Amino acid sequence: MNNNTLALGAKPRILFLSRDGQAPADDVSTDEITPVRIMSHYDERLARFPYTGFTQADGGRPIGPGGVQASGFVVTVAGRRYGKGSSREHSPAAEKLAGIRLVIAASFERIYRQNADHIGLFTSTDFGLIARLQAGEAIPIEDLVAGRDALAAAILRSGGLLAFGQQHLRGAQPAEPAPDGQPRTLFEKIVQLHLLRTPVTPAVPRVGDGCFVRADWRFIHEYYTGMAAHMLHATLGRPLALRDPASIVVFEDHTSYTAESPAHLAAGLVPNMQAMCQAQRDFVDEYGLRSHRTLTEDEARSDDGRNVAGISHAMMAEHYALPGQLLAGTDSHTPHSGALGCVAFGVGTSDMANAFVTGAVRLTLPPVLRVELEGALAPGVAAKDVALHLLQLPAIKAGGGVGKVFEFGGSALRALGTDERATLTNMTAELGGLTGIVEPDAETVRFLKERRGVDCVLEDWMKSDSGAAYSEVIRVDCGALGPMVASPGDPGNGVPIEQLALPVKVDIAYGGSCTAGKREDFDQYHAVLAWGLRHGLKVPPQVQLFLQYGTTAVRDYCIAQGYDRTFAAAGARILQPSCGACANCGPGSSVEPGQVTVSAINRNFPGRSGPGQVWLASPATVMASALAGELTSFARLQARPR
Repeated sequence: MNNNTLALGAKPRILFLSRDGQAPADDVSTDEITPVRIMSHYDERLARFPYTGFTQADGGRPIGPGGVQASGFVVTVAGRRYGKGSSREHSPAAEKLAGIRLVIAASFERIYRQNADHIGLFTSTDFGLIARLQAGEAIPIEDLVAGRDALAAAILRSGGLLAFGQQHLRGAQPAEPAPDGQPRTLFEKIVQLHLLRTPVTPAVPRVGDGCFVRADWRFIHEYYTGMAAHMLHATLGRPLALRDPASIVVFEDHTSYTAESPAHLAAGLVPNMQAMCQAQRDFVDEYGLRSHRTLTEDEARSDDGRNVAGISHAMMAEHYALPGQLLAGTDSHTPHSGALGCVAFGVGTSDMANAFVTGAVRLTLPPVLRVELEGALAPGVAAKDVALHLLQLPAIKAGGGVGKVFEFGGSALRALGTDERATLTNMTAELGGLTGIVEPDAETVRFLKERRGVDCVLEDWMKSDSGAAYSEVIRVDCGALGPMVASPGDPGNGVPIEQLALPVKVDIAYGGSCTAGKREDFDQYHAVLAWGLRHGLKVPPQVQLFLQYGTTAVRDYCIAQGYDRTFAAAGARILQPSCGACANCGPGSSVEPGQVTVSAINRNFPGRSGPGQVWLASPATVMASALAGELTSFARLQARPR
């Protein structure tokens, strides 16, 4: 490539990803591009692994380690919503390191495409490029950035974000206040308060424009810190001059159980994971950063209660985020904290690396979509059921939420506690959105006082204005909703559980993760299992039940309530606070393709939680199914003859 064209040779090798051998594959997730088991690699070794998790319709995985390099592929072609799921920058990094220079797809998920921009991997939705490439044409860079916002194009022309940031962002200053008089959403108000003035971004960005914002909090976890440090030290040397290090929080939250993780054990990756964690600890020590480490079971037995730990984005809501703030984190579920009335969104490794040294976080200004939750949820119906209902809507499945802000409101929303609201904002990652947000109210004030001892006074501006513009309004009659499940393969495969035609036997039941490891989730787990014990029901011997706390605060709450005794009596294995089976990094993951799991986690992409089949459900449905040995709702279980 010269400065103006992308030359890929006379007959470039093009890899067509297809599940059926005909159509380009839709919904190729980052779990399929780079399965979690190889994420301990954060350097050139990633080149061996792109697409090693890609799954065809018959369950086959045609691409093995080293396959892309050995075949000389330089272009990848796929269908809609390419790169959905985890925010891992390992995916475009592995592609580029293996020789891929261009990815062509019908549409891209926001974080994946932004990550690709930041490392100089080109992406395009122009399928007309295929014939031009096959003819040996050198493609002008301007054709590849056509239709992209000016900032994305400038970053690509610069060769990546770190080089761009050093040139343009080190002196970024707060932007001028926005002109008064125009009704705005809460999201727009918060962004304006955090907007930075730079020589390469518009003074008043509009939807679709690229800009940079200052984050009140930047956080990262061990799957990304080694890669970020490697990028920064290789580019800028050491020591680094970190911008406002007091607002950086580092978490070790994915690796407590890797010594028991079937995926990591089978691949011999436990030493790699330990090295990855050590790389993060070295970075923390070198720069004196604030950090939280989760506990192994041995450490938990001797814990005196002073250790504060858990899943990163759940911890941010429990200890750091406040209404009106802006947070950026290296996890797609960073929107969790949006339940408190702040803007929280996920970014990739290079974006966070750049933010560490410049203080600026890239944002393409999105449209705001309003979700009006009307009426009242019936007993036994939870926020998870609402999320699964939204995910199965045709417009959402077609990508209608990609890159947007989901503002949740309505009478049913206002009746929910903050933990349940966080289930909705958390799962905007699955909806394809940039983030989810809830206007703060009396419930927010209660949560902050009760959970954190914070006396929060809401300011008049902390709400969307009457007359604010929305790209769309989705209305949900919550009174008409019942318990939902999502069949294996995608969170969008939602169906009311009452419509399941045949019994579905389950082998594993898992309650936990950021989405379902909160206090109110454990209230639901306990309510069902306590009812079961009162009626002579325990988890049958053919079912394994795992319950994993999201944070130490949730663990301590459950112990104080006596929930742990109920869980043990019902037959559950209780796991310490951490990410686990959700990311295939701990107990609760399947080990055989024939196993069926019912899980309260947020995504069930192929291979995400082991080789088996994963059904998604609410906490109550997961527990009822565990007791029944098959998929069922709590109401159905209660109605069974005993």
